[in-house]
Amino acid sequence: MLCREIMQVIEAAYPRDAALGFDNVGLLAGRAEKEVERVYLALDATDAVIDHALEAGADMLITHHPLIFSPLKSVTDEDFVGRRVLKLIRSDLSYYAMHTNYDVLGMAALSEKILGLKDTEVLDVTMEAEGREEGIGRTGRLPEEMSLEECCLYVKHKLNLGSLKVFGDMEQRVSRLAISPGSGKSAIAPAIAKGADVLVTGDIGHHDGLDAVEQGLSVIDAGHYGTEYIFIEDMKRFFEEKMPGVEAVTAPIAHPFQVI
Repeated sequence: MLCREIMQVIEAAYPRDAALGFDNVGLLAGRAEKEVERVYLALDATDAVIDHALEAGADMLITHHPLIFSPLKSVTDEDFVGRRVLKLIRSDLSYYAMHTNYDVLGMAALSEKILGLKDTEVLDVTMEAEGREEGIGRTGRLPEEMSLEECCLYVKHKLNLGSLKVFGDMEQRVSRLAISPGSGKSAIAPAIAKGADVLVTGDIGHHDGLDAVEQGLSVIDAGHYGTEYIFIEDMKRFFEEKMPGVEAVTAPIAHPFQVI
């Protein structure tokens, strides 16, 4: 398939206009007319990911987070973003990013399913599609009421994590959970408004966590990567179902930091 044909299939499910206004999604480097037999799926377009994509013989790299986010005034080898863009173009590796459009139309429902939430609703509504609300995150009932400590173990198991950070009383009983994959500081207020007992997200700072607890919301910081790496296998399934003629190779799961 041509790169542009792959883009059409992706955007039929995850249209670019579903992305939030600040975002940068779509084909960010390379040729739309490139013939693609193999794609490489990853969360971020790091140096290692680009190298692995090339070693795997990929024709197209697809990531969740866009490498080019802020406007570029130049593309040179004098900064790390420019060097990556140059490598992509020199290697004829078409590069595509699907960020908040996937968050809204894919990640939210996927995280709800993984955590087994019931009677769910959108956490932060950003659009309406086919008569239903869509947006960032979900909130709903846990399969059963549990302590915050038990909830932490439940989340670790469901997301297959080695560690997480918690703000709140570990003996608190929780039954309504909100999840906002990625960086979730902005999800605290919607989670409180929706009556959640606990929020699962990432990138929560000291004061944000303390302030949430003061307002009655416990927070499980499962990490930005820890709540979003599910994108990789989900998109592999997407290719297997929608474009079986294109081989999808996935980046290995590799959390970007270690807890010692």
